[in-house]
Amino acid sequence: MKTLWLLLTLLLTVCLGVFCRNQEEKLIKHLFEERGYNKEVRPAKSKNEPVDVYLALTLSNLISLKETDETLTSNVWMEHGWYDHRLTWNKSLFDDISILRLPADMVWQPQIVLENNNDGQFQVAYYCNVLLYPNGYVYWLPPAIFRSTCLINVNFFPFDWQNCSLIFRSKTYSANEINLELAMSDETEGIIEWVDIDPEAFTENGEWAIRHRPAKKVTDPKYTHDDLEYQEVHFYLIIQRKPLFYIINLIVPCVLISSLVVLVFFLPAKAGGQKCTVSISVLLAQTVFLFLIAQKVPETSLSVPLIGKYLMFVMFVATLVVMNCVIALNVSLRTPNTHTMSGKLKRVFLEVLPQYLGMHLEPSEDSWDIPRPRRRSSFGTMLKAEEYILKKPRSELMFERQKDRHGLKSLFFDKFADGVDVGTTTNLYKGLAHMAPEIKDCVDACNFIAQSTKEQNDTGSEMENWVLIGKVMDKVCFWIAILVFTIGTVGIFLMGHLNNVPELPFPGEQKKYAPP
Repeated sequence: MKTLWLLLTLLLTVCLGVFCRNQEEKLIKHLFEERGYNKEVRPAKSKNEPVDVYLALTLSNLISLKETDETLTSNVWMEHGWYDHRLTWNKSLFDDISILRLPADMVWQPQIVLENNNDGQFQVAYYCNVLLYPNGYVYWLPPAIFRSTCLINVNFFPFDWQNCSLIFRSKTYSANEINLELAMSDETEGIIEWVDIDPEAFTENGEWAIRHRPAKKVTDPKYTHDDLEYQEVHFYLIIQRKPLFYIINLIVPCVLISSLVVLVFFLPAKAGGQKCTVSISVLLAQTVFLFLIAQKVPETSLSVPLIGKYLMFVMFVATLVVMNCVIALNVSLRTPNTHTMSGKLKRVFLEVLPQYLGMHLEPSEDSWDIPRPRRRSSFGTMLKAEEYILKKPRSELMFERQKDRHGLKSLFFDKFADGVDVGTTTNLYKGLAHMAPEIKDCVDACNFIAQSTKEQNDTGSEMENWVLIGKVMDKVCFWIAILVFTIGTVGIFLMGHLNNVPELPFPGEQKKYAPP
């Protein structure tokens, strides 16, 4: 008995399925064969009556935005809707069938395509079934992956925002034949003036955040109703870049490497080669970052990206630092034989500027300046040696006959035995010069040595002053470089921080084009 009931239930189910299927087949035959439906004919009741076509866009995923190709890739569902009076039926005559699913190529289509595509694919990705309703309304929701053109503005890269759009229009019918409109919302009973997003099905992009997504119909007054370009439906995606990736991987390393260029001023003034090496190394590193940016942004001469402006700025600063290193090295290696240090130059760099820079310098004094205790030199040693020789009895015995011959007495030497100074020694040299040629040559040699030692001391003092001037120049340029680098870095990136998306999508319109 139980088996019999199962057989009866299975038979009833099959019969009902066949009956329902026969009803759908009967309806399809009624609509397409008995009425003589022609999908090539526009579903208008009269020749001059346009067919209203309702469009809506549901964004499933914002896949990517390639700046170099200026291409926006998005995964969407393109909603089409229109009324075809030839596809109406009475539900009561066909077992209350309220919806009919048919292949899309069986009915008339308005031929809506993506006008601003960037890959030559105008149509949707998959031709799914259309839904027919008893009142003749045709609903078609095909999926598509569109690659549309998007004009990239790189002025504030990587703190930029872009306004991309998807432009749809019919490639077959003009405004006299079809009328493009935005679809109506079943919930709000109003026009859907935005790109719809299903929170459960939407996948957020890791680089871009959607700020506005308005939609509007646009008519171009330059064309007439007979032109295909007259009416279009625009779906806008105003997106803002998430800059964290570029801050961590591009901006921070660039700023840190560029800041190293100011450290060259802490090297000694004479270390010009090492200073230039550090500066040029930083300059080369900045060039590498510039190449990385060139691969990311489109090749355009209309604008320069913000990070590119910053790199050009720090490269300019690095170039000035290299020039300063060369100049400071030139100043530090100057000698009295090639350059003369003026008093004004010495006063400015060795007295005035160090007071404002917090430097404590002790410039070396020349022999004609105010006398001060000099460091121990060979000149004083030579004077003591001469005094030692003059006081020795051996010298008196050596020159005893020469004294008698020239009428000199020992009292002349005794007079100066206890106090020998430079002037006395000079007079003594003059007196001895008349005594014998050998003594004259010895005296000339001693004078030459004394004069050379004095000139070397003076030259060393002036060279030391040139080194101090180079040190002061480095300190001045260090503070200037720090000031310029800090102001430039903060100023340039502050411009990007202040580049925010406007609160309203269209200037001059107090309308947000967003769902309530």
